Amino acid sequence: MDLSYVVTGGGRGIGKAVAERLLGERTTVVAIERDPHALAWAGPGIVPVIGDAADEEVAAWAADLAQESGTLKGWVNNAAVFRDASVHSSPVAEVRALIAANLDLAVVGCATAVRHFLAAGTPGAIVNVTSHQATRAVPGSLPYATSKAATEGLTRALAVEYGRRGIRVNAVAPGTVATERHEAFLASRSREEAAAVQEELARLHPLGRVATPAEVASVVTHLLSDDAAFVNGATIPVDGGRTVLGLDPEARE
Repeated sequence: MDLSYVVTGGGRGIGKAVAERLLGERTTVVAIERDPHALAWAGPGIVPVIGDAADEEVAAWAADLAQESGTLKGWVNNAAVFRDASVHSSPVAEVRALIAANLDLAVVGCATAVRHFLAAGTPGAIVNVTSHQATRAVPGSLPYATSKAATEGLTRALAVEYGRRGIRVNAVAPGTVATERHEAFLASRSREEAAAVQEELARLHPLGRVATPAEVASVVTHLLSDDAAFVNGATIPVDGGRTVLGLDPEARE
């Protein structure tokens, strides 16, 4: 049986690693990306959809393309917006918009997936990519931390509502991951500054290093698979123990 998946933010970082891991002879991955250049690497089996994953029409288009390629098996909400704001210095409208920017990505993706699973009468799995910040916020990151905490609540609510209808919903909460964004951040610093950041991150992750995108992708794809058939409503930390340790290099007064 041919299977298909949708991965938002599938052009880079964790999304790309998930898409690559899901690919197979009888598997198609529809990757939603705002930046067409991010999918320049895509080959056979990857169906690009250029647009905003929070746009209901774009999400529906991706789902339709996936179902044309095979039975829609899973949906990964990986796309995210990274921008800090604090309520004492930013307009409330801006803070609300930033929270919505991330939460909308999950809500639209989940709603689209659920509707397509139900319409097709087939079981399916959804994985939301959240963050260690959902439970251990960093000063200044209020919009991101709030939206990711809400996404974990959304994950639990959907799992309860649709589990009996064959739809599993889970989340993964990464710590720091060596994505292109992370590497660009290090490259923008001096050699000494970059080394200091890397040393601090190694100290704050009990495994002594940050994750690779592939390591996060392995957990995402497991949750999508039949091997995780009885996992529902869970948020799995993929942070090398960072949340357990509870420190953060970005914390500031």
